[in-house]
Amino acid sequence: MTTRVRRAAAYAAVSTLSLGALAVGPATAIAFGLVAVAALSITDGPVFELFARPADRQVGRLDGLAGFAFAATGLALLSSLLGLPTRAFVASLLVVGFGNLAQQAAREYGADELQRTGAFVLGGLLAAAVGQALVLEIDGPGIAGALPKVVFLAASGALAAALLRSVLFARDDPLVLLSVAFLLWLFADLAVAVTVENVAIAVAVTALFGYVSWALDAASIPGMLTGMLLAVLTVVLGGYAWFAVLIAFFGIGSLSTKFRYEDKQARGVAEDNEGARGSGNVLGNAAVALLAVLAYAAHGKLPVDGSLFLFAFTGSMAAAMSDTLSSEIGGVFDEPRLITTFERVEPGTDGGVTWQGELAGLAGASVVAALAVALFGDIGLVGGAVIVLAGVGGMTMDSVLGATVEGDRLGNQGVNFLATLTGAIVGAALAALVVA
Repeated sequence: MTTRVRRAAAYAAVSTLSLGALAVGPATAIAFGLVAVAALSITDGPVFELFARPADRQVGRLDGLAGFAFAATGLALLSSLLGLPTRAFVASLLVVGFGNLAQQAAREYGADELQRTGAFVLGGLLAAAVGQALVLEIDGPGIAGALPKVVFLAASGALAAALLRSVLFARDDPLVLLSVAFLLWLFADLAVAVTVENVAIAVAVTALFGYVSWALDAASIPGMLTGMLLAVLTVVLGGYAWFAVLIAFFGIGSLSTKFRYEDKQARGVAEDNEGARGSGNVLGNAAVALLAVLAYAAHGKLPVDGSLFLFAFTGSMAAAMSDTLSSEIGGVFDEPRLITTFERVEPGTDGGVTWQGELAGLAGASVVAALAVALFGDIGLVGGAVIVLAGVGGMTMDSVLGATVEGDRLGNQGVNFLATLTGAIVGAALAALVVA
């Protein structure tokens, strides 16, 4: 057993202290606090050698373990005093502890990066599911009837933790713990009907979706994880129709990125990494859609008609599709003009548009609208027209922001976010005015 695996096993053992909440409640915070204090006082010996990361050896103390334990202490206090569900507290600790153990074990057997990531997700998912089952059996109504939501929370937590670890440093596990716990707290409080079939299909389909996007170089591993998390949440909290709209954007958008890629490279307007989308690109285009899905799932607690969140979702997706096709197809044509002044600019200039790109963008918005009309029975033709207008509005906002503020003041992902937010707002606002 390598040092990495032994260290991961030790951290996993510490994470199981979270199960003490079932027996001693608030005293669990004291246990983790003692671990944190001890970690800062241990400077050598077998315990130091067991837990020490390379950075810990440089400073001569177990900062990594201390940070992990202090984060767990804070979560234990939240669980005891402020209503963080015990199952979310336990699941977040076990996801990180046992997910990392599975990942390091896979590394020892020569697994590549994708396989190690898969091992983290699977190990974290299983540990979180078992932990929640123990909580429900010992301190709750039992696992019967709750299994679908247990698996949903475990899968969401494992994907979120894997994503955060892929874009952060290993020493940032405290941030991962806190983020996953708050995410699971939110999901646990959503009053959504989750079925075994729904969750099983969501996990299976998104796993396939993630692998295919990575295998076809349509997404990096962080981008793949981001897309998988979005897909799971969309299927479970929205439904298959919502997922179909999401997958259409990712599929058509990825194909458009590959369209005449060599020509775009020569012009300097091609996406980096052979067009593989990273987490920032995925979130920039789909974060607003995710917020709309979450709001739709919680609309019973909000003073807003749930159908407006459907238009916000489809409007943001239409904007993302419209902007992507406009950029990827319009980028191969000459003589773009700046949208604010209509003067000719060089290809690739932020805010530069071509008539071919604008038509492609209109077509992209129309595709999303057609899907929405076909899949959602209550949208209708008027609703479809609203979605097209929302998509074109978001695409136009992207170009205007590109011509005015993109660069030093706002990055490309921020522009994408604001463009999709515009599509969502236009879609919901127009729907409130004209859709019965």
